[in-house]
Amino acid sequence: MAFQKEIEPTRQLTSIFDSLMRLLLLATIVLVSACKGTKPVVDRPNIIVSTDIGGSDPDDYQSLIHLFVYADRFNLLGLISSPPDAGRKEHIEETIAAYAADFEKLKEHSALFPPPEYLLSITKQGATDSLQTEIPTELSEGASWLIEKAKENTGQPLYVIVWGSITDVAQAVHHDPSIKSNIRVYSIGSWNTVMDPKSRDYLFDNHPDLWWIENNTTFRGMYMGGDTTNSMGNLTFVENHVKGHGALGDLFWSKKKDIKMGDTPSVLYCLNGDLDSPEGESWGGSFIKTSHGPNYWTDNPADSLIENNRAGAKTVNKFRKAYLKDWAGRMEWLD
Repeated sequence: MAFQKEIEPTRQLTSIFDSLMRLLLLATIVLVSACKGTKPVVDRPNIIVSTDIGGSDPDDYQSLIHLFVYADRFNLLGLISSPPDAGRKEHIEETIAAYAADFEKLKEHSALFPPPEYLLSITKQGATDSLQTEIPTELSEGASWLIEKAKENTGQPLYVIVWGSITDVAQAVHHDPSIKSNIRVYSIGSWNTVMDPKSRDYLFDNHPDLWWIENNTTFRGMYMGGDTTNSMGNLTFVENHVKGHGALGDLFWSKKKDIKMGDTPSVLYCLNGDLDSPEGESWGGSFIKTSHGPNYWTDNPADSLIENNRAGAKTVNKFRKAYLKDWAGRMEWLD
């Protein structure tokens, strides 16, 4: 017993010494990482989708189905129905119903897939008409939701990916410009801009400090060019890897039988690449900074990146085989 009493303090000192050494080692690792400029691990990106699904172009159904199959990769905070045309909140809900039918199979592969009930709770009606005045005067339910979520999540950027008119973003930014410090916008322009030029011009002319990727032609690489051999074609891919794969695959096929998915590059950008570097390579394209503002990027006009007269399209279609094969693997989960 006397011997035991003598060695007990020694054991305690040894334990304390070991703990101190572990703390010192941890502190050294943190210090070295900071000196090397190592970025901290980022959680799933926060995302709000603004979509004109249900309007005159069925490709938004395609893009939302693709997004839902990757829903475990994002922290989805909002699904907003936006102009132009007849698209409404109910069309988002139609796609959620197909997701609900496939939810149990998706859950087998990741517990991070959000329940259908949650997706319904974050689905909001945005503006139903394009902006008619030079400055937004209304505030839709969707725009209010965007403001609320931007203010709740100040520790990590909120990516607002815009598939239709940018009307609700313009409303939100006008009514609360402070949200600009925490939102990052990736918008698909082109026809969407033509349908609501006042919203786009309001943001461009009055908020040059807005973090914004304006994709006017790069998105065309989603369905123009790239590897279209064998089952990688716009029609053959859907026939072989989407049709008949769960309720989501069937809904995709019923809306449009070949790949367009012009809005999907905004999702691909968040799936693959450096979110802080629009000029770097990503599945969703590479962009150039202009003199417009400190955080504004648009299509790269370099001749080597043009596909079918669309600037920047090759920065997307060069990865076509990679992102389609990855998606095909997920669609197999629904069998």
